[in-house]
Amino acid sequence: MKTAGLNDQVGQLLDVLGPTVELLTDPLAPGAEYCVMVGAIPPGVAVPLHSHPNDPESFFVVSGSGQALIQRGDRLEWQDVEAGDFVHIPAGAKHAHRNTSGEPLVELITSTAALGRFFLEVGRTVKPGAAPSPPTPGQVRRFQQIAQRYHHWMATPAENAEIGISLP
Repeated sequence: MKTAGLNDQVGQLLDVLGPTVELLTDPLAPGAEYCVMVGAIPPGVAVPLHSHPNDPESFFVVSGSGQALIQRGDRLEWQDVEAGDFVHIPAGAKHAHRNTSGEPLVELITSTAALGRFFLEVGRTVKPGAAPSPPTPGQVRRFQQIAQRYHHWMATPAENAEIGISLP
C-alpha cells in the first residue's frame, strides 16, 4: 500500500539474488535517515556473510524460522530465530542469514536510507508471488561492484563455506 506523497519506491518488491525486499519507506525522500523494509528469504536460501560499515540493521522476525549469524567479538555464532524474535546488527558487524525451514522467513528490517538506496540499485523488480529466477554471473558481478561502491565487505565463497553457506 502506498502513502500519498511518497515516491514509486514504496511498495516496490526487489529480488536481491534470491531473497526479496519490499520498501515500506522511501530511502530517496528528502531528509530520509532510515528505511523500513520487509525482507523474505525463501526456504533453503541464505544471505551470504557480509558487513556494511555505516549501516546498522535491526530485524524483527514476522513469520518462519531460520538462523542469523552474528559477530560476537572476534567470532561468529549462528543463532536460531523464529517469529517474534528481534536481532540487531551493529554497523560494521559481519552477519548472514539462512532459512532452514520449509516456509519463507519474513522479517521487518529497519536500517539506514543508504542501505535502502543500495537495495534499490542492486535489486531486480519482481511481481508479488512470482518466483525469482536464479541470478546470472553478470548480475552477481554487478551486485559485487555496487557493494564495493557502498564500501560493503563481502565474504569469499571459501569464507562462506567455512560457516556452512554454499554459493552457486
